[in-house]
Amino acid sequence: MRITNKIIQENNLSNINTNKLYQDKLSTQMSTEKKINRPSDDPVVAIRALRLRSNVTEVTQYYSKNIPDAESWLNVTEDALDNLSQILTNMISQCVKGSNGPLKTEDRQIILEQLKALGEEVYSTADADYAGRYVFGGYRTDTTISFPEETNTEYEITEQLGVGDLDSVTKVDTDRLLDINASNYMDVDVTEQDVNAVECYRIRLAYDDCLGEGAAPSVRFMKAQTDADGKPVTKDGKIVYDEVVWEGADIQTVHSYEDPYAMAAADDDAVIYVPETGELLLGKNKYNELMSVKDDEGTLANEGEIQVTYQKSHWEKGDLRPEHYFACTDKDKGIQYNQNYLEDGAERQYIEYDVGFNQTIRVNSTADECFQHGIGREVDDLVAAVQNVLDLENAKKRIQDLIKAEDGNENATAHLQDQLDAIDKALTLAKDKEQKLFEGGITAFQGYLDDANLCITECGTRSSKLSLIKNRMQNQKTTFETLKSTNEDVDITEVAILLDSAELTYNSALIAAGKVMQSSLMNFI
Repeated sequence: MRITNKIIQENNLSNINTNKLYQDKLSTQMSTEKKINRPSDDPVVAIRALRLRSNVTEVTQYYSKNIPDAESWLNVTEDALDNLSQILTNMISQCVKGSNGPLKTEDRQIILEQLKALGEEVYSTADADYAGRYVFGGYRTDTTISFPEETNTEYEITEQLGVGDLDSVTKVDTDRLLDINASNYMDVDVTEQDVNAVECYRIRLAYDDCLGEGAAPSVRFMKAQTDADGKPVTKDGKIVYDEVVWEGADIQTVHSYEDPYAMAAADDDAVIYVPETGELLLGKNKYNELMSVKDDEGTLANEGEIQVTYQKSHWEKGDLRPEHYFACTDKDKGIQYNQNYLEDGAERQYIEYDVGFNQTIRVNSTADECFQHGIGREVDDLVAAVQNVLDLENAKKRIQDLIKAEDGNENATAHLQDQLDAIDKALTLAKDKEQKLFEGGITAFQGYLDDANLCITECGTRSSKLSLIKNRMQNQKTTFETLKSTNEDVDITEVAILLDSAELTYNSALIAAGKVMQSSLMNFI
């Protein structure tokens, strides 16, 4: 092939342009610190870059946002549960004081005030929030656990109970002893025989003050069919159950001022609803009927459940909202809550965070796991018992003062002495009831404390698990960022050396081309 000067010139220009392009590529890499600037530069690097960037973005979302958010939620929850644990511990301490021997009036008054204060504080702790979201509200993070102010809203509530929720209650009948004063003591005819303590069985509902225009409650439970010999009827190897419903005429509504406890104790078949106290009082036969209810392990259904449906329309500040605890209906708004709770095996409202690749962690504890209604109801019973003793002690002091004032009046003194004997008997019964309630309170509050400590332990376990996930996410973030950098980023030192080399090559090519361009065929003609 004949090489002409024109060919040499064109080859030189082509090579110079190639060197210039290479120098431009290195210069661009030097300024951007990236190996490629468009996918066509290196499709393999581009595809790998997209994948690695996606991994880095996902890990960053977990490590920098989701995990810190979950940590904060768990910390707020744990702080609130620690506070609850401390309150319950103090309640147990007050019960221990109350159960240790005779109490002076001053000691009893101190315990009363302490219990009231603790009772008011326990549920306010449940309204702990994180960034405006209430941590114990399940999915309803925008709704407080308790009512922030007095409200009139009618709810129909279904409580799901069991035989463990049945207990007994003692009522000391003091007749008119507490009403005795200087102006009416001669008109009050109460003796020791008029003072009695009656005991009956009950179901203590979650709420008191259930007065209103609503219907009386209903009670539903499952009862095994039995044959003439009292043995369970079976079909296909399984026990046959019937649904038993107490409603309407089966349940008698009796107000607290009508002495419902004596009525329940006197009637073995009584089912009495006391709306003021939120109690279903049971006669012996009805109590035994409910106590015979038990779950059949051979079925998926819970035959041991006792459902009590009732209505409540007036709510005091601090009352717990039923939508966080029960299947219920806001009848004013027509909104139903938690109807799935009535189904067997229904899942609760657990909030989970994505904290890793295909990995979630639960961050919330629900109000019904730790801030239970029984805490406040137990406090109410104790406060009422202590207050009853204090009232009787004050009445006794009034009678003693009247006896001193009527010294010399044998008729009045004898009448007052009968009243004093009656009030001594009432005090003995009331103090015995108080003592038993304090002893039972230790056990009850210890159970609630165990539930709170379990929630604290579970919360701590989640925090520990989250800490391990966080460490792993940090390592993965570092790994992916390193791989991303290795895939995309250039070695500045290497590129600088290559750029200097390319510049030297480019300049040398210009010099060589300049010498070649100086000679042509015309120089030899």
